[in-house]
Amino acid sequence: MAIINRFLFILGLIIIVSSCKPSSNEKTFSIDQLLLKRYDKVINYPIDSLSFPRSYNLDKNEILKRPSKDWTSGFYAGNLWMLYDITGESRFRESAIKWTAFIEKEKYNDRTHDMGFKVYNSFGLGYHRTGNEHYKDVLISSAQTLATRFNPNVQSIRSWDFKRDQWEFPVIIDNMMNLELLFEATKLSGDSTFHKLAVAHANTTLRNHFRPDNSTVHVVVYDTINGNVKERVTHQGYSNDSAWARGQGWAIYGYTMAYRYTKNEEYLKQAQATANFLSIIKIYQQMVYHIGILMLLIFQMSLRMYLLQQ
Repeated sequence: MAIINRFLFILGLIIIVSSCKPSSNEKTFSIDQLLLKRYDKVINYPIDSLSFPRSYNLDKNEILKRPSKDWTSGFYAGNLWMLYDITGESRFRESAIKWTAFIEKEKYNDRTHDMGFKVYNSFGLGYHRTGNEHYKDVLISSAQTLATRFNPNVQSIRSWDFKRDQWEFPVIIDNMMNLELLFEATKLSGDSTFHKLAVAHANTTLRNHFRPDNSTVHVVVYDTINGNVKERVTHQGYSNDSAWARGQGWAIYGYTMAYRYTKNEEYLKQAQATANFLSIIKIYQQMVYHIGILMLLIFQMSLRMYLLQQ
């Protein structure tokens, strides 16, 4: 029996090691090659001010499109600006300029908190690569619009306007991503108001959006009179108590970015703690996977030994 146990242990180790090692036949690509492979499919997509490419379905050979008011509309232009950085190819720069222009009308859209997602990813990245003064003006105007959603009692920027009958003042963890526009607006304009609003929002989120294990709450609903938390819920996660994967990413990026502008060590610590939470989850998943394999092997070997003894 000791020999069998030893054999199972060694076999289990072999399975674990081999499952972690990439196949020698597996074709690998660099990140740059993967980006170009995908964007070669959409770079010739017709310029359309009402229809921004959001994703590409390889199986159906079709592009999923969204209007400029959608929170993802600035991503395509932003990616084109970054592809120009990576490749130096003028086709990406020219296309980025054309698509960026169609987002300008969003600078006056005060019905959303997603100004950073839309305008900073397009005009912001474009400004840092071209120095275009008009881009700078659009960024400042967009920051002014976003600032109108700040509530001094809550000390946060309102996220959504829907479900007003249920949520008095909802703030989602995603909103941390939009603070970059405010921080940049202060650098561009010299007006410290934008920076102060961003810091206030980051501090309020730091107090109320994180659980003891450093996972994030998706939606925190506030009382607009006293600024107190009314409830913590989810809108896109599994449950009110679950860790919403994309929300973890918003928190990690958001507080790393906020640290970059403020040098507040608490922001960096929170980004690191939330990243560590994801690492623990990954390790747990790997353990469960490998334990499952070992249990299956043990069952198979036990069944085989039983049949041999019959």
